[in-house]
Parts: sequence; structure tokens; C-alpha cells
Amino acid sequence: MLADKDRIFTNLYGFESPGIEAAMKRGDWDGTKDIIAKGKDWIIGEMKESGLRGRGGAGFPTGLKWSFMPKETDGRPSYLVINADEGEPGTCKDRDLMRHDPHKLIEGCLIAGFAMNAVAAYIYIRGEFFREAEALERAIKEAYDKGFIGKNACGTGYDFDVYVHRGAGAYICGEETALIESLEGKKGQPRLKPPFPANVGVWGCPTTVNNVESIAVAPTILRRGGAWFAGLGRPNNTGTKVFSISGHVNNPCNVEEEMGIPLKELIEKHAGGVRGGWDNLLAVIPGGSSVPVLPKEICDTVLMDFDSLREVQSGLGTAAVIVMDKSTDIVKAIARLSEFYKHESCGQCTPCREGTGWMWRVMERLVEGRAEKSEIDTLLDVTKQIEGHTICALGDAAAWPIQGLMRHFRHEVEARIDAYHAKAAE
Repeated sequence: MLADKDRIFTNLYGFESPGIEAAMKRGDWDGTKDIIAKGKDWIIGEMKESGLRGRGGAGFPTGLKWSFMPKETDGRPSYLVINADEGEPGTCKDRDLMRHDPHKLIEGCLIAGFAMNAVAAYIYIRGEFFREAEALERAIKEAYDKGFIGKNACGTGYDFDVYVHRGAGAYICGEETALIESLEGKKGQPRLKPPFPANVGVWGCPTTVNNVESIAVAPTILRRGGAWFAGLGRPNNTGTKVFSISGHVNNPCNVEEEMGIPLKELIEKHAGGVRGGWDNLLAVIPGGSSVPVLPKEICDTVLMDFDSLREVQSGLGTAAVIVMDKSTDIVKAIARLSEFYKHESCGQCTPCREGTGWMWRVMERLVEGRAEKSEIDTLLDVTKQIEGHTICALGDAAAWPIQGLMRHFRHEVEARIDAYHAKAAE
């Protein structure tokens, strides 16, 4: 279990003020000038050593991502863009970080921006996050007033601005290139890659897009050293992570824990256990709605990190743990996710545009059992034709919940079909 001394987000629950004076007492903005004075290469080196992997879902090494930005300018400015769209169902960690600990994010923007030669950071926040946007604006003003950002930020001679941009609330804008399109004022649709954002990003300039949590942990990592962060968690799955636990638990919560904590321990220690006890557990979606569901027998022992969950054919994603007890209609729950992905598809790629609607319509029939058993294999075949054949990962995100359902709960779907046909034959 994570020791209090290793906790990064000490105001996750908002017991203290999010203001700059309180933030400085908690250790934010402490020696920021000294960190920047150590230079870009040192910062990126420490981030690589920490082993931090992107906290937005994909788990790409953060230090490596920063190193892709051009070292020498060709006349174009570079930008840092923060993905605060957080549209993944079940995920609610970033909004608490912005509401209660905004200065960690703003200081992280300055340090990451310096390491990548960026002239400004744009925090692209989901439109519905009204209070969170207010909290960020307030914190940014405080940081400007103190001289921590803006001209000669922290007295380093480096100029850096931070802006909040409020999105219009589309899930697809959580994909980095769709976010860039939206930031430019266009319709949020993913771009073909290459060129990658590090070469041609926002307004055709070098850009790095990072999740809120990935940037907010950076100042603490650099203050305490990459080796400290790498010493937490498991190899290749290092550090701490904010988990969002929701669904059929006694007290849903956001909690910062060590990577690699057993799923059962996470739920029982922090969320008050499953409603009706652990034996009443049916299934858990371990990383937000786009990763495959896991049945109880896997949940008994699985560890919460990127590699352990990949080994059981699921994923850590955003670490949004959605708990379902035995009262859940699991087929209906997955059908509801299919409807969400159908609704959120941007319509650019044929497999996703046509496939998500088709899968949802089949799932709606399977909920009632109004189908033939052969259709299950047809449905799985279609998920494979969508997965990996679209510009962005929304097609995969629509396919995986259905694949997980059929992998572990196919018997439930088949029983419904049998029951429906038996009733029809009466």
C-alpha cells in the first residue's frame, strides 16, 4: 500500500484550499527555478529514468514522448497541449486534480514546456467541466501574479504562457489529433499519422499532447528524482496512479495508489468493498469503458498495471474501475457501451461509422435473446474487421467491450437466446 510520504496528490479530496499559498505550503512551486536551471536534457533524462507511462490510456513512456520534440527551432514555435477532455465513461480523476490541485498541473506545464522549447501550453478542457475550468483560470491568474508563469517565468529568463480552452464536449476530442483539430476551431476529427504532432501539430507547429495526470506528476518526480518514482510499483509499470472506482461498491472514490496493487485490495481497502461482499462480484471493467470486462475469477488475483492487465486480455486504460455485482444485466451493460461508441463515432472511417451502429443493433437484440447463436460469431468477426482498421482507436474501443463480453459471458448470451426461442415455441 502506498505510504503517505510517497503521495503526490496531497489535496485530491479538496480538504485544503486549491489556492497558490496553500499549494506552496504543500510543496508546489518549490525550487522550480532550480529544476529549470538543470536544463532540458536533465529534465527529459529524469523523466525517462522515472519510467512514467502516459496516464491518459495508451501508456506511452512520457520522457520518450518529450524527447521527440525538435531540439532546434526551424522558425516555428512549439506548443504543449494538455488533454483535459476526460470523456472516457467511468473516468473522473482529472477533474478532481484540476479542481483541488491545479497548481501541480500549471507547474508541470511550465517545466514540460521548458523541456520541449514550447512557448505556451493550451489546456483543452471538456466543456461540461465548468467549475474545473474556473479553478484552472483562478490558479493561472495566481501563478501570473506571482511571476511563476508569463514573462521571465520564475526568474529563469524563459517566457511561457498558459491558456484554458473549453471544448464542446465530444468524446472523440480526447484523441490527440482530433483535440488539435478542435483547438484550431475545426470539427473534432482525428488526423492521419504521420505526420505526428511532434512535427506537425497545432497550427502546423511542433506539439506534444499529454494527459493532465502525466504532466501534474512531473514536478514531484523531478524534485524527488526519477529513481524514487521508479522504485514504486513494478518494473515497466512504475510510480503511483490515480484510480477512479465506481459502480457497485460501498464508497466510490478517486484514490492515489501504487501501480501493481491487486484489484481486490484496491476495491476492498479504498472503496469499502463490493456491495454485498466480494462473493457478490460479477465482473469489473478495470480501465474505463473501452477495455474488455473481466469476470470475478480473474479479478480475484489480477494486479492493476499495464502489463498484468494486458496478460489477461484487458487493459489499464485510464484506471477507471467499474464494478458490477450480480444484480447487473451484463449483456445490457455492454450494449449500453455499444450505444455510446455508436453515438460518439466521428463518422470519418467506414468500419467505425457503419460498424458501431451495426454492433449496437445486434447487441440490442442479444439483450432480449432475439437472435440466432450463429450471430455471436458473426458479431465477433465484425469486431475484428473494425479493430485496427480505423484512423484512431475509437473503433478498437467499440470492439473490445463486446469481445470481452463474449470471451467470458458467452454462456449468458446463449442462455438468453435459448430462453427466447423456448418462449416463442410455446
